[in-house]
Amino acid sequence: MVAVAMSALPLPTLVDALNYARTQGLARIDAQMLLLHTLGRPVHDRAWLLAHDTDVLPAAVSAAFQALCQRRAAGEPVAYLTGIKEFYGLPLQVDARVLDPRPDTEILVDWALEVLPTSTVAPQVLDLGTGSGAIALALQHQRPDAQVLALDASQDALTVAQANAQRLGLAVQFQQGHWLQGVSGLFDAIVSNPPYIASADPHLAALQHEPLQALASGPDGLDDIRQIVAQAPVHLLPGGWLLLEHGWDQAASVRALLAAVGLCEVQTRCDLAGTERCTGARRALA
Repeated sequence: MVAVAMSALPLPTLVDALNYARTQGLARIDAQMLLLHTLGRPVHDRAWLLAHDTDVLPAAVSAAFQALCQRRAAGEPVAYLTGIKEFYGLPLQVDARVLDPRPDTEILVDWALEVLPTSTVAPQVLDLGTGSGAIALALQHQRPDAQVLALDASQDALTVAQANAQRLGLAVQFQQGHWLQGVSGLFDAIVSNPPYIASADPHLAALQHEPLQALASGPDGLDDIRQIVAQAPVHLLPGGWLLLEHGWDQAASVRALLAAVGLCEVQTRCDLAGTERCTGARRALA
C-alpha cells in the first residue's frame, strides 16, 4: 500500500497534480508515470492523461500521489515506486532487492543476440549477476531455442528474477553463485552487467536506494570484472563470446584485461549517447 503524505495539499485535478510534481523537482515523465500508477492505469498511457487532465482527483489519490512524489524527490527510483520497469519490451517487476534496469543495458542484449549462433541447436547462454533477470529474460524471449542460465550471489535477487521468469513464462534456469564459481559446462555467450563503480565514487550517494553490492567493485570499480575475465575463458566454447557492461571510462582497461587472457576480436560498443558502454571478446576457434 502506498504511504500517504502527512500534510497533503488539495490538488483538485490531474493537471494540478502534475503541476505539484513540478514544484517538487520531478521530471515530467516521472510525474506522469507516478500519477498513472496511483490512478491504477498503465504507467505508459500518457495520452490518457492529456485527454483527462481536468478530471477531478479524489482526495485519497491526491495524498498518495504526493507521498510518491516526495519519495521520488528523495532519490527513490520510479521503478521501485511503481514496482514495474520495462526492459527490452518486457514488463519486469522490480524492487529495492535488485538494480533498476537501465536502457543502456539493452545494448548488451543486442550484442549477445548478434553473436549467438543461429545454426546451433539450443545455443548456451550464461548471464552473470542477473539481478531482476532483465538480460537473461530478454535473451530467452528473443531466442526461445536457447538454454539460458542466470546466476546471482544474492538469493533476494534470484527470488525477484525467478518470479519475473514465472510471470512471463520464460524458461530461464537460475543458480545461486558468485560469478563462475560452481559453474559447469561451456557457453556460446557469457554476458554480465557487473558492479563497476569505484567504492569511493561520490555518485554512489545518489544511488542509496539500490543494493550497494550490485554497484560498487573495489577502488577502481574493476574488481568484479577482473574476476569474471579471469574465470570466463575456460567456460567459453570455441568462438564463444564474453560480453561485459562497464563504466564510461573503463573501456580501455577492460579491453586490456580481455586481451591479457588470450581472447581475440576485442572490441567496444557505444551507447546511444556515444559513450563506450560494453566491451567484449571471443575465444579463438582453434
